[in-house]
Amino acid sequence: MKEHIGIFGGTFNPIHNGHLLMVQDAMEAFELARVLFVPCAVPPHKRIAGLVSTVHRVAMLEAALDGNPDFELCDLEIRRGGTSYTIDTLRKLKLRYPDQELCFIIGSDTLPELCQWRDIEGILALCRILTVARPGFELAALKRRSLKLKPPWPRRLLKDVVVGHGLNVSSSNIRYRVAEGMTIRYLVPPAVEAYVNEQHLYVR
Repeated sequence: MKEHIGIFGGTFNPIHNGHLLMVQDAMEAFELARVLFVPCAVPPHKRIAGLVSTVHRVAMLEAALDGNPDFELCDLEIRRGGTSYTIDTLRKLKLRYPDQELCFIIGSDTLPELCQWRDIEGILALCRILTVARPGFELAALKRRSLKLKPPWPRRLLKDVVVGHGLNVSSSNIRYRVAEGMTIRYLVPPAVEAYVNEQHLYVR
C-alpha cells in the first residue's frame, strides 16, 4: 500500500510549538505515515532579519523533533545550498520516494500565494498540497478564482483544507521576545528554549 509522506518546509528561525501542532493536525487529518521537516538554506520569497546560521536552525530542529519517530529532519535544501525552491526539492524527494505520495503541508495564509511560487504547476503535479487553517477560517470565503491557478488545481486545493487547533505564535514574535528579554517558555519546546539560551541566539 502506498504511504503518504508529509513535507513541511520553512526557515524554522526558530521552530516553535505552532509548527509542531500544525504538522500533527495534518498528520492525523490526512493519515500521513510520517513528516519530513525541510529547513531551507536561503528563503526565496522573503529576506528575514536575524536569520541565524543553518547550523543553529538544524540543531534546534533536531532538538524539537527528538523523541517523535513520526517527525524526521530532511536537510536536503541545506546540503544543496543557495536559494531553496520547492520544485527542486520535490524533484529530489520524488526520486528518493518513487512509490510514495508526497504531501506538502502549508498554512491557509500561504494558499492564495501559491500562484507566485516557481513552477507551481510542476509542484502540483509532483505532490498533493495539504492546507491546515486556523480556527475560524471560512473556506467558503476563499473562491477558486482567488487562487489564480488553472483548473483543476483550485478545486483540488480547496478539497484538501482542514481546520487545525491553531496557536497564535510566530518565529518573528519569538525573536522579538528574546531580544526584549522576555520568556519563550511554552512557545517552543523546552529543548529549543534551552538551546536558544545557551547559544545566546536572537539577543541584541
